[in-house]
Amino acid sequence: MHDQYDRDINYLRVSVTDRCNLRCKYCVPKEGVSLIGHDDILRYEEILRVIRVASDVGISKVRITGGEPLVRKGLIDFIAAVSAIDGIQDISLTTNGILLEKHAADLFHAGIKRINISLDSLDSEKYADITRGGDLQAVLRGIEEVRRIGFSPIKINTVAIKGFNDGEILDFVRMSLDRPYQIRFIELMPLGSLENNGKYLSNEIIMSEIKKSCDLIPLNGKRAKTDGPARMYKLDGGMGEIGFISPVSHHFCFSCNRLRLTADGHLRACLLSDDEIDLKTPLRDRCSDEDLAALVKNAIENKPFNHTLVNDGNHLKKCIKEMSAIGG
Repeated sequence: MHDQYDRDINYLRVSVTDRCNLRCKYCVPKEGVSLIGHDDILRYEEILRVIRVASDVGISKVRITGGEPLVRKGLIDFIAAVSAIDGIQDISLTTNGILLEKHAADLFHAGIKRINISLDSLDSEKYADITRGGDLQAVLRGIEEVRRIGFSPIKINTVAIKGFNDGEILDFVRMSLDRPYQIRFIELMPLGSLENNGKYLSNEIIMSEIKKSCDLIPLNGKRAKTDGPARMYKLDGGMGEIGFISPVSHHFCFSCNRLRLTADGHLRACLLSDDEIDLKTPLRDRCSDEDLAALVKNAIENKPFNHTLVNDGNHLKKCIKEMSAIGG
């Protein structure tokens, strides 16, 4: 289904939980998050119903997110059920990688072939600091396991943070030399109550640092459009690729094709807008599929042309919710 700006909205990101086994500093407050009650989280059968109805509206691509999706019991069976829905042609997963080694084979057999892994430092102490206790080696083992099994593409998402990991840029880039990984640098976004001002680092600065040591060969326009908003490059002779996702410095809203379903049952047409449509209440009031489809269509029809972030030096306009409450 096309929105009023003729964008084909065919991608639904589904948060199955707001819970996570990490507490990344740019994602959740130090004191943790106000966890949604068990009964307030959509049940798997409710999520499956939303996906089925959305597929009839034109959604063909689903990404499972959290929180950390692998902490929710029953996830593998849920993914297998999503795979069986007519019209869903592509299912992927975003994870922090801590539990990935254990679950990689089951995920693959359930239907996940593409995977995104969040990784913001290759230094064990720094990784433990930014995640408030995470085990870097567990993540690296998980990445190696999905490579061994045959997931493709394997995307490693690195949030660029001034004064934290800006000295590791080339270390991440080198990961693309002898492994088929997509290393993707993502600009820090102002979400929720977290104080991230002064830590924003534009991808233009990152690219300029890389170009001091390496030649970046552009890939966009030379392949199938599977990279979403990333500007893709590779190193000469490298097995993998390098991407830049720039929601602050370079808006890509004109090509946005996605909706987001939050764990507590709200449909969000823009990550960086606080406008949401409540699906949980009508679901639990036993609405018809036609009524549910009308709500999905309403989200698509009213999807804004662009987000309203304002980049004024180091001070950025925020939306209210933290990423952990929205879904990755």
